[in-house]
Amino acid sequence: MGTINWGIIGCGSVTERKSGPAFNKVADSSLVAVMRRDAKKAADYARRHDVGQWYNDADALMDNESINAIYIATPPSSHTAYAIKALNKGFNVYVEKPVTRNADEARQIAEAVKQHPNQKLCVAHYRRGLPMFLKVKQLLENKLIGDVRTVQIRMWKTSRPDLVANAETNWRVLPEFSGGGYFHDLAPHQLDLMLFYFGEPEKAHGFSLNQSGLTPADDHVCGEILFKNKVVVNGSWCFNVAENQAIDSCEIIGTKGKITFPFFGNFISWKTDEEEQTLTFIHPEHIQQPFIEKMVAYFKDEGPNPCSIDEAVVLMDILDAFTKKL
Repeated sequence: MGTINWGIIGCGSVTERKSGPAFNKVADSSLVAVMRRDAKKAADYARRHDVGQWYNDADALMDNESINAIYIATPPSSHTAYAIKALNKGFNVYVEKPVTRNADEARQIAEAVKQHPNQKLCVAHYRRGLPMFLKVKQLLENKLIGDVRTVQIRMWKTSRPDLVANAETNWRVLPEFSGGGYFHDLAPHQLDLMLFYFGEPEKAHGFSLNQSGLTPADDHVCGEILFKNKVVVNGSWCFNVAENQAIDSCEIIGTKGKITFPFFGNFISWKTDEEEQTLTFIHPEHIQQPFIEKMVAYFKDEGPNPCSIDEAVVLMDILDAFTKKL
């Protein structure tokens, strides 16, 4: 395959800076067309980002013969249908996270991928491509802190998290669209990195509840993962705390020390018996660009899949296990 010519289904806020412009900045990649149900907004996006064609109908975009890859950036409720339709039409597919609302829907996509061996699909767990999180992986593989024993994740935010883009309709807290609440929007970034670092999980369990009642979605989630390599991950996500108690923290504790970093920040700190150090990183302007580079290489048969649907199914199984009711 030569140039990967992209069509975006759902050119909303996530595509404005994080991803959309990167498709024209990666070698052998071009953004050809965009789609949004609101025609005026689709046309405005195309004008501002210098995209040649726009649509307000996904089927019309997928009928464009100059496109050979589809990026699905709609709310999760429509990911399954769009992904399967795109595969059926012969496209390679890039799906935003969370890949679906639950593991059953993710398995439907996985089955469709198996039925289309000539098509490829990648899930947007883009932190796998960022130098900061690759550095953490390197430190772990080099045994900087010895054998990992436990990981402590804390994501506590107010009822209007600063990490979440403002939208006219806050679909993120409407379970029928998002699968849950802010946990489903933010935790996939964190839990996917745990899979990236520690491999295959043995079991996971947890619970969730709606403490504040401010939205239809649960706002407090707790969970534990036991990995097959005996690493234990404990996580706490609460979206109803005071602003002065907000925290974004991951602590990886080993037999020789500890690595600490925020999932939505730009530094890594570690402390061992021999040293204590902090590294600061500058993330790329378009934060998905390094990952998109890896994905384009995969679509061109020049590299591995940076995140497969099978890996995303495992992640969705964990989200489902964590969001069981008390």
